[in-house]
Amino acid sequence: MAYKISDACIACGTCAANCPVGCISDKGSKYEIDPSVCISCGTCAAVCPVGAPSEE
Repeated sequence: MAYKISDACIACGTCAANCPVGCISDKGSKYEIDPSVCISCGTCAAVCPVGAPSEE
């Protein structure tokens, strides 16, 4: 199951910088995960300072 980034995102970019498959992109006010590329590893959730990413 892919991860999704909630509105709690502060657009710091930590998740994108640490994603091993590069499925996270900057959408302006928050980041977004491409579910077709996400491998559900949980790295984004582990490094996010505000806990924005979670499993869908």
